[in-house]
Amino acid sequence: MKILFMGTPDFAEESLRSLVEANYDVIGVVTNPDKPKGRGMKMLASSVKEYAQNKGLKIYQPEKIRKNIEFIEEIKNLNPDVICVVAYGKILPKEILEIPKLGCINVHGSLLPKYRGAAPIQWAVLNGDKKTGVTTMYMDEGMDTGDMILKEEVEIGEDETTGELWQKLSKTGGKLLVKTLKEIENGTAPRQKQSNDYTIAPMLSKEMAKIDWNKKTVQEIKNLVRGLNPIMGAYTFLNGKKIKFWKVDLAKEDEIMAENLNFLGNGVVLLSDSKEGLYIKAKGGILKVLEIQGENAKRMSIYDYLRGNPINEFEVFE
Repeated sequence: MKILFMGTPDFAEESLRSLVEANYDVIGVVTNPDKPKGRGMKMLASSVKEYAQNKGLKIYQPEKIRKNIEFIEEIKNLNPDVICVVAYGKILPKEILEIPKLGCINVHGSLLPKYRGAAPIQWAVLNGDKKTGVTTMYMDEGMDTGDMILKEEVEIGEDETTGELWQKLSKTGGKLLVKTLKEIENGTAPRQKQSNDYTIAPMLSKEMAKIDWNKKTVQEIKNLVRGLNPIMGAYTFLNGKKIKFWKVDLAKEDEIMAENLNFLGNGVVLLSDSKEGLYIKAKGGILKVLEIQGENAKRMSIYDYLRGNPINEFEVFE
């Protein structure tokens, strides 16, 4: 079975690694072009490209694939049996979808049709889901609308971040892709239509990272912090300075004795101590801050932060 692989981030790298370690014939790897990153704007390769280079695989990095006649002809000449697509970052046109005789297979980080779109893993955490998983499917011209092949369910821990879940699902996805290809080879791969009961999981925006103390419950704030870790961090303001929260929890009843909470506004500091931590009044409970980042500073534990940056009780996060 000749396989053309298409993918870009570390999530996709795990699937490519699984194919190589399973001794599949990977005849080429398509990934996004190198991008400038960091203060020095140094050109950096994708995780998939770096792995492919180390394994001596043929690499393609087209700027675009739609109406790219030269690239499409090159893929036709490769004559892959299957194209495996994992977080590639571009929508495949019909001309490419029709090339492999066994179809284009996608590894999607959700239990389809639960979340369709670019950020299914992130939204599962943001929405406080208790479980998610990976689905392999035959690709069509729609966005994550193809017939499903296999699924594997994964539990989401109550403190698990997007970054942690991302790594877990990437390994699950790699194993499920190999299992899917074996089913296809044997002619036993199931094919199931998706229902229309789905949710769109769009790309995350910077605007959503700001904590709205009056609209979001304490649990929703925790989910926001988990969901944006390590992508951008949820932020708020204290005395005009931007503060990011990277890890928080819900305070237990016996952690802080606070009376008359109903008379206090949301975002009010209830307790701030370098030994005991930082507790903030929130809608429906008390938020316990565990990891924080001050303006123009690095991430650190709340205890280290408060030793050098004292916060007064009854100050208000905005």
